[in-house]
Amino acid sequence: MVAWQKAMVVEVRRETPNAKTFRLKLPAVSEHVAGQYYVLRLTAEDGYTAQRDYSVASVPGSDLVDLTVELLPGGEVSEFLHEVVEPGDELEVRGPIGGWFAWRGDSPALGVAGGSGVVPLMSMLRLSRLRDPSLFRLVVSARRPADLYYGAEVVGPQTTVVYTRQTPPSWPRPVGRLTADDLAPTLTPTQTVYVCGTPPFCDHATGLLESLGVSTDRIRVERFGPS
Repeated sequence: MVAWQKAMVVEVRRETPNAKTFRLKLPAVSEHVAGQYYVLRLTAEDGYTAQRDYSVASVPGSDLVDLTVELLPGGEVSEFLHEVVEPGDELEVRGPIGGWFAWRGDSPALGVAGGSGVVPLMSMLRLSRLRDPSLFRLVVSARRPADLYYGAEVVGPQTTVVYTRQTPPSWPRPVGRLTADDLAPTLTPTQTVYVCGTPPFCDHATGLLESLGVSTDRIRVERFGPS
């Protein structure tokens, strides 16, 4: 078991109307692999604890890690983080954890994300931009521009953005659900494909990939949802 450790909140940044990134300073350098997560634990004065898993959005090799948290109605951990936590506070974390949904940045990969599912794939995108941009592609689906996580950073030559409800002015693709035509240009024969989002999104994206001839042993899925 990885031990619990205290992490200092050094920055809180809003990503979307319902999501914030919490930058935490750890006691030592995080050797996480892109795609892994930390468990965050809150402890009340009466000893009651609540914990949730949050993917790392930042690259490995620093004592600073970014956890992006979506505010969920009635979510006791996400509501506390969004409404109470500010720079200077300490949080308990344990990690990094996870081996299946992890990418070391040394082989071809494609990320397919829906909404908040882009968080672990952002770590992969950032890592690839530092090491070898040719190895990683990202397709991300968001309802509207305001809902696109890391909007100022994520857009680029490695990324395809699909909007399902509203697009920016003069956006070349009309609104609509992710399609096989969105995925086909990003595929190569040797990629590992990482799919992350809500269960319905993951099922839809996986079905599209299989219809395009991607074998199931090349697809890794991480489903997000309220706890």
